[in-house]
Amino acid sequence: MRITTHRPGELTPELLGAWRRAMDESPEYANPFLAPEFALGVGHFRSGTRVAVLREGGEPVGFLPYERGPFGTGRAVGLGLSDCQALVHRPGVTWRAEELLRACGLSIFEFDHLVQEQRPFEPHVTGTFASPVIDVKPGDGRYPEWLRSTYPGLARTTLKKERRLGRDIGEVRFVFDERDPEALRTLMRWKSAQYRRTGRMDRFSRSWIVGLVGHLFHVREEHFTGVLSVLYAGDRPVAAHFGPRSSTVLAAWFTAYDPELPSYSPGLMMHLRTAEAAARHGVTLVDLGRGDKEYKDWLKTRELRVGEGFVARPHPAAIARRLWRGPVRGLRNTVLARPWLRDPADRLLKAMGAVRTRGQEATVVRTGRPRSG
Repeated sequence: MRITTHRPGELTPELLGAWRRAMDESPEYANPFLAPEFALGVGHFRSGTRVAVLREGGEPVGFLPYERGPFGTGRAVGLGLSDCQALVHRPGVTWRAEELLRACGLSIFEFDHLVQEQRPFEPHVTGTFASPVIDVKPGDGRYPEWLRSTYPGLARTTLKKERRLGRDIGEVRFVFDERDPEALRTLMRWKSAQYRRTGRMDRFSRSWIVGLVGHLFHVREEHFTGVLSVLYAGDRPVAAHFGPRSSTVLAAWFTAYDPELPSYSPGLMMHLRTAEAAARHGVTLVDLGRGDKEYKDWLKTRELRVGEGFVARPHPAAIARRLWRGPVRGLRNTVLARPWLRDPADRLLKAMGAVRTRGQEATVVRTGRPRSG
């Protein structure tokens, strides 16, 4: 096994083609977050992005995108954003994790959504978690018929709310692949406000994430397309979702709705409409991503398993990284795995978000401009 490392922009068409063929040969690598287009996109905004290329007999057979930080610390590309991570390889290829890190010049490699199949990384997994998915099949009828047959428990309530939305606001219509950039900006504004309102870290306060989403919106390739879906009432957008898709998998990534319309359950409408439309566009699997959410329990047909952990070599930077990140992860996972801890923590975050929002509104009233940060 010979391993070389490259900046994303240095990958030749031949290497990109070999990467895509490796995706095609193994169903577990069909996720769009494992496509070269995602790594190339991150590389535009994160200077430490690299790709390790594994070769056997001179032929490229495996690809690991990662981000390199100070002192040889490494992490899966897009860690914190990517819902699927792996060394994408052709069937039968194996490697040693420590040799891989040595070839990449890394002291440690961190992951949090690792595909379960990655056996050389298994000894370094510290926890595995459910990642709900929806197996979808193309329907030959209209959306209401699909909804009634697929989710009979949700159909009556959802369709009733859609009719009420149509009467109150305007005729309901859905666009699976909306190409209007203003609709994407609306989604990011809604999502940013939701993060702040619920006390979460606002991802869209980070310019590189805004830039990455805007970049991926324009990517139109077979193995990766940025898909923006929008639910309208009349001409008014009421909910939207943006996520990448491969030829067969759509990743649920950023979903948000007009905060003035929560009584209509527009977020749930958005997920249902997106799943039905994705099936008509050739998608067979919608990946809802790791995490416990009530709507995921309603919609999922089964669960995949993803792992988190660290691969490390003996090095002071690796020890420091694990000492810093390990307890934080452990505390977070403990809270998320226990409803009697998770629900109070969620309420506390929302209360803190409400206080922060009121403080920002007061600042705008007093000074005429929003407070930064």
